[in-house]
Order: sequence, then structure tokens, then C-alpha cells
Amino acid sequence: MDGMLPVTTKPYAAVEGIARRFPGLTVFQDLWFGIHRGEFVCLLGHSGCGKTTILNILAGLDRPSEGAVVVDGREIDGPSLDRAVIFQGHALMPWLTAEQNVAFALSCRYPSWPRQRLREAAREALAKVGLREAAERKPAQLSGGMKQRVGIARALAIQPKMLLMDEPFSALDALTRGALQEEVSRLVTELGQTAFMITHDVDEAILLADRILLMTNGPEARIAEVVINTLPKPRIRATLHHQPGYHELRDHILDFLITRSRTLAGKPPPGWDPRHPPEVRPAG
Repeated sequence: MDGMLPVTTKPYAAVEGIARRFPGLTVFQDLWFGIHRGEFVCLLGHSGCGKTTILNILAGLDRPSEGAVVVDGREIDGPSLDRAVIFQGHALMPWLTAEQNVAFALSCRYPSWPRQRLREAAREALAKVGLREAAERKPAQLSGGMKQRVGIARALAIQPKMLLMDEPFSALDALTRGALQEEVSRLVTELGQTAFMITHDVDEAILLADRILLMTNGPEARIAEVVINTLPKPRIRATLHHQPGYHELRDHILDFLITRSRTLAGKPPPGWDPRHPPEVRPAG
């Protein structure tokens, strides 16, 4: 299974010509892309190209200066429990235990559930991320990786239609980061989750994504290219670099980030169509 979806399927989420402008500054413009049901899409680019702003617009936490985002056939106009966000920081309430943090999210999703059912569902969600024994601990008693696991459990517990991730592993050490990346990959696959993540990490994008959107440098950033990840799933971090096509894929993305993201900034090539940025399959 390579995770690819038919190009004729209608995307669950459609970003239609959005831009974000401030007085004297256009962060990005002419962004068009779709995210299909069950697909994992990563957005990759340098700092300053507006990645977090794009995710916030998808989450309904910010509004585009122009254009629209349509999710499940409706233009979004604010946050929704159908779109769960995992932030760079864990964003846990420090006065609540791990179980209570997850249960609070569940109570927002299912306000009619009795307390015992919320507790059971919260513990089940924590067990999926390997934190059954830490249910009664408060965030101050958890490591950085464990806090992020609680955040992941909380997001997945409400069964969102789309999972949005803002560099959720960037502050973690390499070993913890790798373990959580594989955990998220497994859970997203098992649940058939639709996921969108922004990242600076090339290997993270290759490990997780079905498609990788490459952005030019800001200001006036654009999506320059869509990389199709044809490496077969499941992908294991420890053996990923042994897969045929891995080095071609990684080299292509690095070449873009080091050179082409800068040269294409603010000046798209002749004949450029922002609605249909070129798709490439570096791994064959």
C-alpha cells in the first residue's frame, strides 16, 4: 500500500486561493491545494513563509485576507471540534491530570456523557499512546514527550474528521521525537485519519506524508511544488533510509529548500498556474 488516492476524488478540505496580508507585507498568496479523506499531507518550508498561519486558517483560528477554505463542502468560519489541533507545545491545563485533560475535551465533544463514561474514554485514549499508568499525573509530573502524548490522545479522543499538527515534535529530543512520529503514523493509519502537518524536518515529512507541499521563501510565498511520496507503507524510521528511492526523494526536497525555494520567491516562472502546481515523484 503506497497511500495514494485517485486524483479524481473530491478533497475533504479545499484551500482556494488564500492569501494573508498585513499593511506593507504579503506573507503568502495564491495558495490552492486539497486534502483528501484518509490522506496525510505535510507542508514544508522555511521560517517566515506562513506555515503556522496556514494551519491556523485551516483550524478556524485565523482568517485569510482573501480566498476561502472549504471543509466537507462548507466554508469554515471558525474553530470546530471536527478539526483537532496538536500544537508545538502540549497546551495542557496544568491543574488537571492527564486523564482530566483528555476527559475535558471529550466533555466538549459529548456533553451528555456521564462522568464515568468520560473517564473510561479518556483512559482508553491514553492507553493508545502508552500512558495508561500516567493517567493520574499532572503535566508537571510528566516528561516533554509524555505531555505531547497526552496532547495527541486528547486530539484523537474526540474523533475529529481532520487532525492538524503544528510541528508537534520540534521541541523534543531525537529519540523521543522518532518514537512519537512512528506512534502518530500508526494511529493515523489505524483510524483512517485525515491529517495535515507543518514541519521544517525533511525526514519527518518523508516518514509521515503521502504528499509534501513545498513552499517558496516569504514574503509573497507560494506553493511551488507538490511532491508525491511513493515510498511504501508502513514506513519505519530506523529502516527508511534503506528503502529504494529514499535518497532521491530526500535529495530533491533538500535541493528545493537550499536553492530553489529562494530563487522562486516572489517571482513564479512563466506559465505558472497556482491552482495546479507541478507534481513530482522523485522516488519513481
